[in-house]
Amino acid sequence: MRTIRDDLERRLALIEEPASRHVFTKLYPEAARAAADAADARRAAGLSLGALDGAIVSIKDLFDVQGEATTAGSSLRRRAEAALEDAPTVARLRRAGAVIVGKTNMSEFAFSGLGLNPHWGNPGNAADPSLVPGGSSSGAGVSAALGTSDIAIGTDTGGSIRIPAALNGVVGFKPTARRVPLAGAFPLSPSLDSIGPLARSVEACAATDAVVAGEEYRPLTALPLRDLRIGVPRGLLFTETEPAVAQAFEAALSRLSAAGARVHDTAFDDLLARMAEATAAGPIAAVEAAEIHADWLDAEAAAFDPRVHARITRGRTVTAAAYIRMMRVRAGLIEAGDERLAPLDVLALPATAITAPPIAAVAEDDAEFSRLNLLMLRNTMVGNLFDLTGISLPLPGQTKPVGLMLLARHGHDRRLLEIAVGVEAALQ
Repeated sequence: MRTIRDDLERRLALIEEPASRHVFTKLYPEAARAAADAADARRAAGLSLGALDGAIVSIKDLFDVQGEATTAGSSLRRRAEAALEDAPTVARLRRAGAVIVGKTNMSEFAFSGLGLNPHWGNPGNAADPSLVPGGSSSGAGVSAALGTSDIAIGTDTGGSIRIPAALNGVVGFKPTARRVPLAGAFPLSPSLDSIGPLARSVEACAATDAVVAGEEYRPLTALPLRDLRIGVPRGLLFTETEPAVAQAFEAALSRLSAAGARVHDTAFDDLLARMAEATAAGPIAAVEAAEIHADWLDAEAAAFDPRVHARITRGRTVTAAAYIRMMRVRAGLIEAGDERLAPLDVLALPATAITAPPIAAVAEDDAEFSRLNLLMLRNTMVGNLFDLTGISLPLPGQTKPVGLMLLARHGHDRRLLEIAVGVEAALQ
């Protein structure tokens, strides 16, 4: 019988192949082998620590691991003080028997939807290494798609789990903010940050979510698609959509309708306009990042990715009064969004308006990078700004991967996963 140790050795060999270049920033081969051997011993004794016992897992390079610096994709963090303990997410994975194989690459300080990194190199997309991987959990998306990990742990502040999941053809789950403790994860924007998994199935994401949220895992029971209420927020979120994405999305809606789902358009542009007005002074993520990086934003400016530095610096122009007002208005809009979603089971829209563009198209062209970065983040950002839970599911049969995003009310994480597992089966 094939052992977990055998499986681990196969994954470690895959990591050394050209397709995995720049996907990992650090590997833990010996610790992983010890964890795999322990999982094999439990299996031989008829014991199990749960659904993740023996699963090969990677973690984004912003989680604390005891005894080492947490770089968060930045060269200036290489000399940071070593973490005194594992982040709760990492500790919970270890207790569940997960085999942590390494840390995955990411956009510097998690501040980009395209996934490039000038310090650690640019991971190539799993479908085509000449294309961007999506960010900020870039290595996580590629690792889950290539199979160098069963589960990749990422973070999502504006789409950083769902974007790389969509662009690499895997499932990416963003839980409600604060469902998983943020301690020990280098922050981008504490008001918007979420921690969640990327994997090849909804069930794997659900099992992982339960572990990192500190809950007992119960296998999913798919909710019936018949009479499932799906709202489609047509309007702003469908502008500039690539034809291939639009066609794949409409085909998915047709299949769900044929299965009995009730699909209809849902007004949302008014709430988007009010949120845009509330945050006109500057993006929430930039304002909060400016505070986090205040001590080194000037002193270490040359060490930053210039594009990341520019976006963080923009947050310094927002006054304390403007920020407080922004967050107060946002709280009201979260309530309004929840009320809008109450008659629905989910909102459905393309996870990203476009498929993965070539790395060459954005690597040296700042204007094109900015344009595509904003477009890449546009749809997924809705989930963070309105404090929703969301998931991206791969749509089959596409030349380049396309993701279907489902959004549900905050706190309805389990229900969203039960809907998603039914939708996943219908689409496959």
